[in-house]
Amino acid sequence: MASRSARPSRAAQTRPKVIVTRRLPQAVEARMAELFDVELNLDDVAMTPEALAAAAARCDVLVPTVTDHVHSGVFAAAAAGGRMKLCANFGVGVDHIDLAAARAANIPVTNTPGVLTDDTADMVMALILSVPRRLAEGEKLVRSGEWQGWAPTGMLGHRITGKRLGVVGMGRIGRAVAARARAFGLTIHYHNRHRLPGELEGELEATWWDNLDAMLARVDIITLNCPHTPETHHLIGARQFGLMQRHAYIINAARGEIVETEALCAALAKGTIAGAGLDVYEHEPAVDPRLLAAPGVVLLPHMGSATFEGRQAMGEKVIANIRVWADGHRPPDQVLEGWA
Repeated sequence: MASRSARPSRAAQTRPKVIVTRRLPQAVEARMAELFDVELNLDDVAMTPEALAAAAARCDVLVPTVTDHVHSGVFAAAAAGGRMKLCANFGVGVDHIDLAAARAANIPVTNTPGVLTDDTADMVMALILSVPRRLAEGEKLVRSGEWQGWAPTGMLGHRITGKRLGVVGMGRIGRAVAARARAFGLTIHYHNRHRLPGELEGELEATWWDNLDAMLARVDIITLNCPHTPETHHLIGARQFGLMQRHAYIINAARGEIVETEALCAALAKGTIAGAGLDVYEHEPAVDPRLLAAPGVVLLPHMGSATFEGRQAMGEKVIANIRVWADGHRPPDQVLEGWA
């Protein structure tokens, strides 16, 4: 990878060495260069596992993104005489980081929570609107030049007002989605590890289901807003699709691994469900050809948090975590508990 170290200042010896694995917004990179001895990835190509381990051996802080598999070898390299003492993730999800290995090496991991809630919720709502109303199909029809004009039975879809929305995961994003969906006339149902406080549940007019299967069988649209963990890996598979109503739609802007791709493709092909809106994929950037060919499916390139404002805010969070850590304090967005 082509890289560049920021020009050292007189205080360079006191500034942490920071390696950033992908290109970040220019303002973020410039601010990092002012504050840290920073090395940037000018090629913007995802680093190999070997390159990540090598980086851990020569940096104080690694700033990875979702495209990096920060495996146990990275933390082993740091523990075996390397310099890395902090993993400051540029993003909210940390399923690409071996947290157990980080804990064993006593290396804190931070993320950037809160700043992407509205952007992601907006994208989920866009998919909730797009799939039942066939917006992507309509746009393609116009571009194809084959549209013959308005017809009483042309491009019929389904209204969402009055439909039941099942939210899987009622964290920040799930609650933001629910608030938006209510404004469009959907009734809110949700499944979460813990029930929301009564006041918040009342504000959202949300119905809690402690049993996911029971909820899936009774809602019209399902949106996945939970993190990817061992417990949620393939949370939605063949059995779950079999429980859904044939007119149901599934929306996933969380993590691709939450849905079993083979089961999703089979459900779409058999008409077990009516369609899907996807912003994430199990093996991205690869997308299963069956999804590309399936009608009633809207496919986006993992752009749920892709706003200028969101990326800037993420960078500011990363910088704040590094600065607080460098000052000898606990970073505000530390993921793991119980550090020495």
